[in-house]
Amino acid sequence: MLITLRLIHVLFGVFWAGTAMFTATFLIPSIRALGPGGGPVMQQIAQVRKLPVYFMGAGFLTVLSGLGLYWYDSAGFTNGFMRSSGGITFGLGATLAILAMLVGIFVASPAAKRAGELGGAIAAGGKPPSPEQQAEMQQLQKRAGIAGALGAALLTLTTIAMAVARYIP
Repeated sequence: MLITLRLIHVLFGVFWAGTAMFTATFLIPSIRALGPGGGPVMQQIAQVRKLPVYFMGAGFLTVLSGLGLYWYDSAGFTNGFMRSSGGITFGLGATLAILAMLVGIFVASPAAKRAGELGGAIAAGGKPPSPEQQAEMQQLQKRAGIAGALGAALLTLTTIAMAVARYIP
């Protein structure tokens, strides 16, 4: 059971953090640079490929398995472990991951979903976007970019905390 929890935690955590870093560093800036042409890309990613669903699924599995591992390592969330340097570092990493998940749920996913819908509407119209559509798309891409960068930063710090926690005296 412990090995299964650890595999789930590591594999889905790698997917979650790595995809967040890639999205924030390369994908969202590229989509924004495309202007109105980024709409169909957002539609493909959000609505067809369902990236926000995969993000959230990986996040939930990572956090839940991490809580299970933390419970195991702390012998049922005992104060002794949780007050140790390693326990505090694991707890900090967990807190950062939960914050990243909240940013994804309440900011990034809704922005990506709406941008995908708007991109689909623009594409279905068969003509260039109206000024209102273009302004909304730019705002959505900006919001997704900021949320993505914040989420990626939080997950980078989470990854660092998880990687070093066992080795902190």
